[in-house]
Amino acid sequence: MSAIGVTGLQLYNFGQTVSMVFFTDNWKPSSFYDRIKENRQPGLHTLVLLDIKVKEQSMENMARGHKVYEPPRYMTVAQCAQQMLDTEETRKEGVYGEESLAVGAGRVGANDQKLVSGTLKQLSSIDMGPHLHSLVLLGRRVHDLEMEYIREFAANQEVFDVIWKRDYQT
Repeated sequence: MSAIGVTGLQLYNFGQTVSMVFFTDNWKPSSFYDRIKENRQPGLHTLVLLDIKVKEQSMENMARGHKVYEPPRYMTVAQCAQQMLDTEETRKEGVYGEESLAVGAGRVGANDQKLVSGTLKQLSSIDMGPHLHSLVLLGRRVHDLEMEYIREFAANQEVFDVIWKRDYQT
């Protein structure tokens, strides 16, 4: 949790941390959405931890008792942002949309750490490089210093500025 301070966002403005799992064709849990909604109401940021699949067996191998494991998979910021948008499309509660601001974080603490801020739509197509990734959904309680810092990592500063002034500036 404290490592996500590299985003420049004040840690006391974070609400509950949630996890995002890989969706499948017939399993798309949305329990994370309720926690995000709870964080959103008082204007808190949400740290989203992304799924890691290591030493997982396929259903077929499990059913046959084979100790064969799938290759490791690590969720990306792009996958998480898209799943957020898909969940919003299904739930239609207006918690976060395509133009909601977020910060993608890759390899926090490593020499090749990468931060990108932007809309969920922008982040749904961003390449953050190798794993591990996290996502921070921006709450409404954003200090100007926080905004100035994350703006430096904006995928598109003009778009960031327009959305900031319209939706976040008090």
